[in-house]
This record gives sequence, structure tokens and C-alpha cells, in this order.
Amino acid sequence: MPDHTHILIGLKPDQAASDLIGRIKTGSSNHFDEQRWIGCHFSWQEGFGAFSVSHSHLDAVINYIRDQENHHRRKPFHQEYVEFLRRHGIPYDERYIFKPVE
Repeated sequence: MPDHTHILIGLKPDQAASDLIGRIKTGSSNHFDEQRWIGCHFSWQEGFGAFSVSHSHLDAVINYIRDQENHHRRKPFHQEYVEFLRRHGIPYDERYIFKPVE
């Protein structure tokens, strides 16, 4: 997707999601800049969302990620994300929610 990415990864119990995401963001930003793919400095928005998934739901998550282009034609990511947080009773601060690319 041009404005966000979904990544399904397995973490060891002693790994912090924030450390891994920080390394992914730093490495990918540096790679984009080195390759000069976009003609300007690439940077990620601040923050990220991370959710645990049980093994019994892995296929559903994989299928969601594979079909996200079609899925997001029906509903913008920002709307879907906020609905997900509300549906699961996850508190959030609107200041830190994904900002749509304009």
C-alpha cells in the first residue's frame, strides 16, 4: 500500500516489538534513501500499531494482508484502524493515530 504496511512477524518472548520496529524503520529508511527511489528523503510517521495474533488466526491474518489492496478500496485504512481499536476497547489518543497521506 502506498500509505501503510502490514507486517506479520514472529517474536521471541525476550524481544520488544518497539526495538524490532525501530530497526525495520531505520533500515528501510536508509535503504530508500540510498536507492534514491523517491527523489527525496524517506521517513516513517512516528509510532506504530502492534497486535498479537493466536496461531489459530494466522491464516486469516495472512489472507487479510494478501488482499489488503482490495480490502482498502472498500474502507480507508484510517477508518478501519480506529474501528478496530474501538471494537476491541483499546484506548488511543487521536494525536498518535495514522495520518492519511495527502
